Amino acid sequence: MTQGTTSPLTLRSQALAGNLLGIGSMIVWAAGFPAAEALLETWDPLALVTGRFAIGLLTLLPIWLWLDGGAALRQAKWLRGMGIGGIAFGGGAWLILISQWLTDPVTVAIIAASSPIAATLVQWVYERHKLRMSFVLGMIASVIGGIIATGGAAPGNLGLGALAAVGSCILFAWGSYATVRDLPDLSLMGRTSVTIAGGLVFVGGAFIIARTMGIATGPAQVFDPVTLALLAVYGIGGLALSQFLWIASVERLGVAVAAFHINAAPFYVMLILLILGGAWSWPQAIGAAIVGMGVILAQR
Repeated sequence: MTQGTTSPLTLRSQALAGNLLGIGSMIVWAAGFPAAEALLETWDPLALVTGRFAIGLLTLLPIWLWLDGGAALRQAKWLRGMGIGGIAFGGGAWLILISQWLTDPVTVAIIAASSPIAATLVQWVYERHKLRMSFVLGMIASVIGGIIATGGAAPGNLGLGALAAVGSCILFAWGSYATVRDLPDLSLMGRTSVTIAGGLVFVGGAFIIARTMGIATGPAQVFDPVTLALLAVYGIGGLALSQFLWIASVERLGVAVAAFHINAAPFYVMLILLILGGAWSWPQAIGAAIVGMGVILAQR
């Protein structure tokens, strides 16, 4: 092995670690969906996403301080990191809300299955790598699997709602790529923290403006035990931990391949609901299997 090269064994280990991190990220992300569904019965959507980012940041900052020390926080590229997080993760979360408001959850889920395409385009724009046929076939399989896993229904309401969903996918892919590329001096915990801080500034600002205009309302209840438990699942697991694992996966696999794992999320949601007393869904299981084959094929 010459200097500047990486052994095949190291590459395999890196790929295995990246895929396991991607799976873990999607599992804890999926756990947030049932919690969000319960919270939306009493919470305004914009208030909920703001609370989610706030809880995620309050969880990450003490851990980052403990792991890396105060000097790391002071020397971090806060403006750059918060810019990425605000535009990509805060803006992406807002666009998803707009999309769901203009269309319906099924339409949003189906369009979100295009995430691997958006991520591939983002990575290609910056790196101009030649796309191998195995990668293209894997990407197609991932998109098909994602559509099957979300029910395969034809979107009924397109227009601005669909455009918002596509925009969210592109922003999330760009933000994931830029986090790894532009913040190399920060640890994974630091990258996750500063970008989520930016997301909080964006959604928090949007909530304050909407509340001032009378468009959004504050939470009906916060401090009862059930609400706090659901917020912990949604903010700590569904955002802080999920984002940490996701960035680690992107660092090892690249955003294009890591994004394939997003389309298996409906299957993980179904498994979690199954544990909670829900029903088995063969379309989601089959869709997840196709996504898995796409992930393997793309990395050949």
